Amino acid sequence: MGKFVSEKIRMKTSARLAAVQATYMIAYSQLPVEEVIRDFTNGEVGRYVLADNEFGGEEVVAVEPMDKTYFENLVRGVHSDKEDLEKSLNMFLTGGRSLDRCDGTLQALLLCAMYEIVHTLDVDTKVVIQEYVDMAYAFFSKNEPKMVNALLDQIAKQVR
Repeated sequence: MGKFVSEKIRMKTSARLAAVQATYMIAYSQLPVEEVIRDFTNGEVGRYVLADNEFGGEEVVAVEPMDKTYFENLVRGVHSDKEDLEKSLNMFLTGGRSLDRCDGTLQALLLCAMYEIVHTLDVDTKVVIQEYVDMAYAFFSKNEPKMVNALLDQIAKQVR
């Protein structure tokens, strides 16, 4: 794979991470969507994350540059379709689970993933699922990543 292609992939991965962060921020801060998008694209928010370091602690590291257009489309799309996305996700959640009972970060992650599965038909569902499962492993250490994988796989089979 060429350097340009792998850079574009990393930029989309960063856009997805920023979209999950922005979706969470919009839901819990009551800030306007366009203000949050502007803050992320200007680099005022979401440019750093906590990561495990080699000494067993955490450190703040800069995230890769993101595909700003992909980020903006994803955040706007999730926000404009949020009600439908929530209804759809609740239909797929089983075992007494509902989206509103999930952790806020997990809600944002699932909303972004569901939006991509439904609306970004030019991206292979396996890629979308893997990206969000990897992100779930970055945010959670228990059963959430496995649940994300199973749920998104089930959704992709139904939707696509």
